Amino acid sequence: FKRVLPVILAMLLVFAAAGTLLIDVGVGLSDDFSALTHPNSSLGELIQEAFPLTPVVKTLCTMDSTTMTAPGELTEPGTVFLSGDDAEAKRTTGRLLTDLGWPESSQLDIGGITTARGQEHFAFLFMGIAGGVGSHTFNIKVVTRPSADAR
Repeated sequence: FKRVLPVILAMLLVFAAAGTLLIDVGVGLSDDFSALTHPNSSLGELIQEAFPLTPVVKTLCTMDSTTMTAPGELTEPGTVFLSGDDAEAKRTTGRLLTDLGWPESSQLDIGGITTARGQEHFAFLFMGIAGGVGSHTFNIKVVTRPSADAR
């Protein structure tokens, strides 16, 4: 029974989580912060693979916790990214982000869960920017060229 119990608990966790939205804000870095623990994947992808019945959305991992929860304290709105394979889960996540203060205009759906890699790889640029501005409380903003119709 002792050998089977962990398997049963893991199966219960999978069934309990099936269909429940999981928002992933993590980045797996080595102990010395010099490398990603999964350079050819992402935590979001690994979680989605481990729990295929659970919709996973990666977001908020390109900023510190202060900016995550109080984006209005910045000098202007930044961009928050969403990655995931389930459209409804991303819509729900978007509503939750709006509740945190992220206007819909700041939310950018960048595609399926594999795009979570880009969000997580941003960690190294984040550390460089933090050193350059002397703070971890900042965000980036995607700025596009106006469309031909808008010109």
